[in-house]
Amino acid sequence: MAGPITVGFDGSPQSLAAARWAAREAELRGARLELVQAWPWAAPHLLAADDAVAEGRRWLNHAETELRAMLPEVEVTGTQIPATAVDTLLEASGRASMVVLGSRGLGMLRGFLVGSVSQHVLARASCPVVLVRARDEPADRTADEAADKTPDGTPDEPAERTAEVVLGLDLDRPGDEVLGFAFEAAALRGMPLRVIHCWRPPTGDEYRSFTAIAGMDEELTAGEQQRLADAIAPWREKYPDLEVSPALLRGSAAATLVEAAGRPDLLVVGRRSRRGALGSRLGPVAHAAVHHVHSPVAVVPHG
Repeated sequence: MAGPITVGFDGSPQSLAAARWAAREAELRGARLELVQAWPWAAPHLLAADDAVAEGRRWLNHAETELRAMLPEVEVTGTQIPATAVDTLLEASGRASMVVLGSRGLGMLRGFLVGSVSQHVLARASCPVVLVRARDEPADRTADEAADKTPDGTPDEPAERTAEVVLGLDLDRPGDEVLGFAFEAAALRGMPLRVIHCWRPPTGDEYRSFTAIAGMDEELTAGEQQRLADAIAPWREKYPDLEVSPALLRGSAAATLVEAAGRPDLLVVGRRSRRGALGSRLGPVAHAAVHHVHSPVAVVPHG
């Protein structure tokens, strides 16, 4: 990937956590890190606009200084752009290798508090978008503990982080972009890759005997296992030293993936880039992942 890693930065703890995560990713990939701050109140005649812009510039300067001290090898730039955040980030996604956004944490339903900007960018960006929850950044753990509560007020503790990359793969539309991103991410981290495909066998004819249904079930399962093996085989050849564990799981793709993923170093899912009648949107699996998985989630567009 030749483009920069771009972070949507607004000075909040979650955007700073996203910037720290992105800086480490930029170091792994040898990429430039770009902090982008967009102002929806960009019209110069608005009250206190100059003060707001100046304050935003101070936030950017502080973040740039911290990130350069943390990772001196990474080139860091910060830019203010007088446009809406959605327009700015979507434009940036056309030249970036990755866009990274912050999320506020887990809410009352134990799901991500994904703002409207993130939802628009996740659904329409031209490049992979990674959503980082503030609590995924150790330095921000205390600041965000209040956001991570169950409905009765007790801490919603995630499972312990596992040193692996997990890919949720749709075998009907696997996408080389999705597979390539996941394999590369695991290889760069020196971590194993777990590839999960969730499926449901078709309902058997109620008039078939149980023995026939059992035999058909075994045949269908073997067929899905072979499809999964075939999908990842070219990438295993490309990354021969990477430990890859394919997993075929039964159940609803969204719910099963969220439960099975646990808390990996990174979860990768795909998003079809084709626009539907209602415009671009996240599919149910990507939607569930970004709202309910504790780890950073990469949503990779593909044809």
